Amino acid sequence: MTVVPTRRRLVGARREAAVLGAVLVLLVALVLTGLGVGEIPLTPAQVVGAAFGHGDAIADFVIGQLRGPRVFGALFVGAALGVAGAIVQSVVRNPIASPDVIGVSSGASAAGITAIVLFGASGGPLFGAVLVGAVVVALAVALLAWQRGISGNRVVLVGIGVAAICLAVTGWMLTSGTVTQAGTALLWLSGSLNAVDRGSVVVLGVAFVVLMVLALVQSPRLTILALGDEVASALGLRPDRAKVLLLLTAVCLTAAAVATAGPVSFVALMSAPIARRLVGGGRVALGPSAAVGAVIVLGGDLLAQYAIPGTALPVGVVTGVVGAPYLLWLLARGR
Repeated sequence: MTVVPTRRRLVGARREAAVLGAVLVLLVALVLTGLGVGEIPLTPAQVVGAAFGHGDAIADFVIGQLRGPRVFGALFVGAALGVAGAIVQSVVRNPIASPDVIGVSSGASAAGITAIVLFGASGGPLFGAVLVGAVVVALAVALLAWQRGISGNRVVLVGIGVAAICLAVTGWMLTSGTVTQAGTALLWLSGSLNAVDRGSVVVLGVAFVVLMVLALVQSPRLTILALGDEVASALGLRPDRAKVLLLLTAVCLTAAAVATAGPVSFVALMSAPIARRLVGGGRVALGPSAAVGAVIVLGGDLLAQYAIPGTALPVGVVTGVVGAPYLLWLLARGR
């Protein structure tokens, strides 16, 4: 009786590994493209040589100072949002429950804008303010939506309401600041990688690695929670405690991404469903979700920079153009 489930798990694991490998190949191609294209074009050989410390001075400067932080910032931002979306959707068991829909990104944005306008924060202080804002909003949504546990529909509806409050705070801060502060804040709010530097990429990379390990350690709980709270309790899992720890991990991943590039919209919403569709079998697919998120943000940023000659757009504009119709489609086909 155990042979068939074991065989299915092996087949599912192999398919997930194959999908992850294919998406990573696409991601490597996008990284090479992002590092090579621009006003100073570089060949793949120059990019690889500079990456291993064998490039010329121009290639080292272009990759190390100009394009490298932006490309790897996009990679980590997308991966963090992809994993965060996968966790939230799996815990809440609702395909539209993502950090940007339930208010976490809006709370992080409101806290970040407040820190920028009132205190001129950047770097570490901005990261801390965004993290606090995301955690506070997540706790507020969880408490307001709590009814004998965390219900998916209640979380989404309460999150939309809390997000509206956060947007009002954001608008208030924008009108309270100077023209310079408002311009900086608006660029950050649109989801932009223009201000990403090497220091912020290092901080984001370390945060992502630590939080990704925590997410992978907790991934078996996601599989058990998918069976329902009663079954999870019967199997010895404390559902509410597991959900809180998983959602806290997702909130921290979202905060790290928002602190680096602002609220890049709809990446968390789209990444996990695409990854699950590719993997199949109802698997959580945290690794593929991270890779798909990285592809979306990096590919979107390349389109934002070069699709319209002479015009560079924030990456959040591109992901918004793609993600908004996807959200409407989900709402139209759902009950």
